[in-house]
Amino acid sequence: MNDLTMKSFIAEPLQRNKVEFWAATTIFVFALFSLITADSPNEHLFRDAGYEFHYYENYFWPQLLRYSLLYMAFLLFNFKILPRFISKQKIWLNIFLTLISFVVLSLFIGIIDTYTKGYLFNRFDSEDETYSYIFQNSFRHTLWLLLMFGFYSAIKFTGLYLLSNSTIIQAKYRMVTRDALTAFVFWMVSVFLLLIMDVGEEITVVWAVFSLSALLLYCISFYTLIPKALTTKNPLRSYVLRVLLLLALSFLPIAFIIMMVIYHEDAAFGISFFNLLFQLAVTVPVTWVLFKRHAKGNEEVYVLKKELGRSNANLDFLRSQINPHFLFNALNTLYGTALQENSERTAQGIQMLGDMMRFMLHENHQPRILLSREVEYMRNYIDLQLLRTSMSPDIVIETRIEDVLAEKYIAPMLLIPFVENAFKHGISLKERSWIRISLHTDQSKLYFDVYNSRHPKLEQDPEKDKSGIGLSNVKQRLDLLYQSKHELIIRETPEEYFVHLTLEL
Repeated sequence: MNDLTMKSFIAEPLQRNKVEFWAATTIFVFALFSLITADSPNEHLFRDAGYEFHYYENYFWPQLLRYSLLYMAFLLFNFKILPRFISKQKIWLNIFLTLISFVVLSLFIGIIDTYTKGYLFNRFDSEDETYSYIFQNSFRHTLWLLLMFGFYSAIKFTGLYLLSNSTIIQAKYRMVTRDALTAFVFWMVSVFLLLIMDVGEEITVVWAVFSLSALLLYCISFYTLIPKALTTKNPLRSYVLRVLLLLALSFLPIAFIIMMVIYHEDAAFGISFFNLLFQLAVTVPVTWVLFKRHAKGNEEVYVLKKELGRSNANLDFLRSQINPHFLFNALNTLYGTALQENSERTAQGIQMLGDMMRFMLHENHQPRILLSREVEYMRNYIDLQLLRTSMSPDIVIETRIEDVLAEKYIAPMLLIPFVENAFKHGISLKERSWIRISLHTDQSKLYFDVYNSRHPKLEQDPEKDKSGIGLSNVKQRLDLLYQSKHELIIRETPEEYFVHLTLEL
């Protein structure tokens, strides 16, 4: 991994991922809650030293200030200073900010400790010795916090590496999904912050055991226990029994692990027991509900994919029907032109046809194209038809088609069937005929009108009793592609035919 890749791998997740911020904020609130509900651990030390203990002065307010300072210092180092170090921006300025922050934080912690550790004044010969001892410890403690922050950063980058390679890891271990790795990273961060906040040994152990057990039980249940239970007659009962067996087997190992941390046998077995109850009451039903929702979601996705495949097949079929219809009309036009004039106009018509064919070959099969390209294709088609009708004074073709300057997109071959229909049914070389076409856009909407005359078909017309496929195709495409984003109005009389289309682009 080169230097540039490493920078983007480390720096970019820090900037765009808000999970870390909310995790730190949650732990900060949790620490404040523990401050309100817990008793001071230093109260007996004050009384043993012969000093009067004041709860708010010697514990609550100093600890509140300590937690707030640690929280703000974490945000400063994690989201400002560290990313700049990694990206090598203003190195010396950030070194200076780090030193200033270190000194300020050490002084504040020292001042706070003069209140929370006031009992130390009875252990030294003078106040100067006591202050010296307190502030030396505050600087050592701040240095330890910086080292812990470095350790935390290592944990975080390890987690980011795991997440970036989650696909490879899951290929080897099925239940180790990206969500599971994210939860595990969050667990590491939360336990580390609880240790830094010094909220108490038992609270930290309870959180670490309960949350990690819930994560492991969720993964095992989701990918192993529940799928196996679904093959039985009573899946829920089978699942609960399997979980009970698993929790019973893990009760003693968890208790022994806790005992290695807090060195208190009764507390270790008590935490392990309450962990068992918590998993049964919370994790087991929540996992079951989430699995059911996941299965239902997969089923819905499968149905949607099936319907989408069917719709795509219909859409491809409709497109394949459009092309022969166009070619039939275009070739008839060129044939009529060749009979009327010499090869100059025919060459012009062939050139227009070539441009249109290129459009159909390269852009017609794309899901969306620029509206300007669709309009250009329609203009070529109209110009091609004018070669056939321009010599007839009784045929009037009016167009008001605005130039499309903005980058607006539309499904290809969506407008041309209406124009084709107008020329097919609205033009007669023996009777007065007219076609009026207008198109303009307003912000995100397109307004398209086609108005043409109608003439009764001759008895010898081979298509007299046949209905064209162009309009039926475009109606189906509009329903598929712009289901609730279009309005199509068609009015017809024996003499006139009018189409109005409003489309949200």
